[in-house]
Amino acid sequence: MIKKITPVLVASILFVPTGAHARTTSAVMAALGDSISAGFNACGWYVACTSRSWSAGDFPSVNSHYLRLLAMGSAIKGHNLNFAVPGSTSADLPGQARQAAEAGAGYVTVLIGAQDACVGSEREMTPVGTFRRNIDAAFDVLRPTGARVFVASIPDVKRLWRVGKDNGWARVFWGIGHICQSMLANPTSTAKKDEARRDRVRGRVMDYNEQLRQACARYGPACRYDGGAVFSYPFTLKQVSAWDYFHPNADGQKALAKITFDPRFFSDAVEP
Repeated sequence: MIKKITPVLVASILFVPTGAHARTTSAVMAALGDSISAGFNACGWYVACTSRSWSAGDFPSVNSHYLRLLAMGSAIKGHNLNFAVPGSTSADLPGQARQAAEAGAGYVTVLIGAQDACVGSEREMTPVGTFRRNIDAAFDVLRPTGARVFVASIPDVKRLWRVGKDNGWARVFWGIGHICQSMLANPTSTAKKDEARRDRVRGRVMDYNEQLRQACARYGPACRYDGGAVFSYPFTLKQVSAWDYFHPNADGQKALAKITFDPRFFSDAVEP
């Protein structure tokens, strides 16, 4: 039984290629996704705050995946890349994957899909089949590199509605900013049509998460899905940015890092 992972061993597990055509040659990690992984609004007014990212950030209190890996071994120091772009949908993921592959990333985190569901109206949501094809296309880029991939589930946007609908400021920002109107339009309405719409949007997010799970399984043992941890996390309004009442603030990013990081992902390749 392995009791302790040494820094050298961590580096070897993370960054030695696992595929026949792997190109990962250095201790590099990359964050892919949308505004959540970019740390949008986590430190200022409508700006990306990559230092606060749950994945590749270096802000101490967030204790990101990068900082947790750094604590396990120093090889990754300074090699935390963030290719996540606010507003990105699954259609943008293959391009981000190419950036990660070209950078030689040995560890890649993926959190994508909120913007596929959070659109101006329900009919604008990305079809599930299209979403899956986009994810597969991105993973097909990463697979030959041998990169280890962590896939986070999409947050439950209906919970955001639930924890924010009674807050006046949240309703103001959602309305003025036209934020996630597929879910957040008419936030105080109890009409059956609005309740049904919210359930359908939540159902679409759940469908996306199932496709992420399946796509990760298809990628192989070098991919780890969070098992729905992010979707199921009972976040509060105190963990949401007061700049827009939509994105995680620094505390929210910290929570994401904590519930998604599993050190076993980096030790399961070790022979007993």
